[in-house]
Amino acid sequence: MKLIYRMSLSFGLLLICILGITAALIYPLMFNTLVTSQRQEMRSQGQLLTQYFTPRLSAALPGVRQIPAHEASQTQNVVITTPAQQVVFSTQPRSQTPIWMDWFQLQQVTDRYWQTAGERYIVEAVRADDFSVPGTNAVTAILSTPVSKIQSLQMELFKRMMMILSIGGLMTFLLCMLITRRLVNPLAKLRTELKKVESQRFSDVQMVKSGGEVGEVAKSIYQLANVLEKYQRTQKQFFQNASHELKTPLMSIQGYAEGIKDGVFKGERAEKGLSVIVNECERLKKVVTEMVLLAKLESEEGIFHMTDVPVEDLISQTVERMNPLLMNKEIKMEVVSGSGGPPSSIHVDREKVLQALINITGNATRYAKERIWIRTSVHNKNIEIEVSDDGEGIPENLLPHLFQRFAKGKNGETGLGLAISHAIVERCGGRITAANRPEGGAVFTLRFPVR
Repeated sequence: MKLIYRMSLSFGLLLICILGITAALIYPLMFNTLVTSQRQEMRSQGQLLTQYFTPRLSAALPGVRQIPAHEASQTQNVVITTPAQQVVFSTQPRSQTPIWMDWFQLQQVTDRYWQTAGERYIVEAVRADDFSVPGTNAVTAILSTPVSKIQSLQMELFKRMMMILSIGGLMTFLLCMLITRRLVNPLAKLRTELKKVESQRFSDVQMVKSGGEVGEVAKSIYQLANVLEKYQRTQKQFFQNASHELKTPLMSIQGYAEGIKDGVFKGERAEKGLSVIVNECERLKKVVTEMVLLAKLESEEGIFHMTDVPVEDLISQTVERMNPLLMNKEIKMEVVSGSGGPPSSIHVDREKVLQALINITGNATRYAKERIWIRTSVHNKNIEIEVSDDGEGIPENLLPHLFQRFAKGKNGETGLGLAISHAIVERCGGRITAANRPEGGAVFTLRFPVR
């Protein structure tokens, strides 16, 4: 069963249960309320009747209200008696009045409901002296109303109330249907978009417009599709670049090996061919090693061993390992402490972050003219390590793809060094960015949280 039908059925059953419970609770409460209201009305009528008849049995009393006889005669099921149990007024038939008097003398209205001839009555007895009417001939008014009349009124009111509740329930159900449809329709569209993700058609995924949590899920799915599309494109580009990087040295190796085997290359040419084969094998070995390392850095867990490492130690070890290459190229390296005070420690994997710094400084020595700077500073609760050079800078078209695999400039080697550095810094909880200096040259910035 579809979700919209299940939710509608649930709302319908809930409304039926609410209406049933409401009817079960209100129906008897309504009867009690009507009986109480009827008793109050009967007592009010009884007071008027006793005020009317008492002065007529004794001397006229000042201040006592006199009501017309026709007003008293409109009251149904009324018996007026004197203290001597003499009936002075009755709306009952002559044959029924003595029966009421006998019941009254016997029960004295201790039972609030009287039963006769298959009919139940609500009975109230009102005495004139109950409300401070003076006189020795104070009368008693016995009033009764059939319970069937109350029940018929109860049923009529109950039907109207249930009609109102039913109309309200129907409107609520229709409103719930509308809300459910507005909720389920975006979910159905999300399912369609997820089918596209399942079939790897990431570029076809559309943004589903909705509000609340559904809108947030739709936005997350759309962003996920974009990330997966970018990842898929990167993977395709990686395999293309990897095949190109591996194909070129393999073709050289195969060509020279076949030439030496067939006797095409002899003597010095054979020696030169063997040297090329050895160099290309070394290059292949380096590329494969870096590819394996990058795959491990991006996917495997447990290969990072995080410790608190002083920034000064990392910088000094980087300078020591780069010194032979710097002296060979006659390039000077300068370490500068920036603003924010001396940097403290960072929580990273010492060897891997050292490798990232060596990769970046080695890349800088390839393009620098005379000088390389390593600047450390503390800024916005981050420790920043900047490696800059005075070279030509990074081509603008290469900057967005600089940390991708096999992205390299004109003098690059494998194109994996910066990708490895990026993976190391990111896995250690930091960030790495690259830009061009206004005065010329490139600058790489590594940011790590302050410990």
